[in-house]
Amino acid sequence: MFVCNQCGECCRNLDKSEIYRKLDRGDGICVYLEKNKCSIYDNRPLFCRVDDCYKKYFQSKYTLEEFYRLNYQVCEKLQKIKGG
Repeated sequence: MFVCNQCGECCRNLDKSEIYRKLDRGDGICVYLEKNKCSIYDNRPLFCRVDDCYKKYFQSKYTLEEFYRLNYQVCEKLQKIKGG
C-alpha cells in the first residue's frame, strides 16, 4: 500500500498536470481540499488513488515498487517547491 504522509502538496499543485484540471479551483488547489484533508477522500477520483490507479493503468508498464518510487519522487519534488 502506498504510504502518504498527508502533506497535501499533491492537492495544491494540480496546475502541474492536465489530468487534474477539473479538480483545480483556479489557483492549482483542489476544490475538495479542506484543512489539508480531502473532503471526498472515500469517493475521490481514481487518479487520486495511487494503488487503484496502478492496478488499472500502470501495472503492465511498471512494477509496483517502481510506480511507488516514481510517486514518492514527485511527492518529494512538490514538497521542495513549497520549501523554496
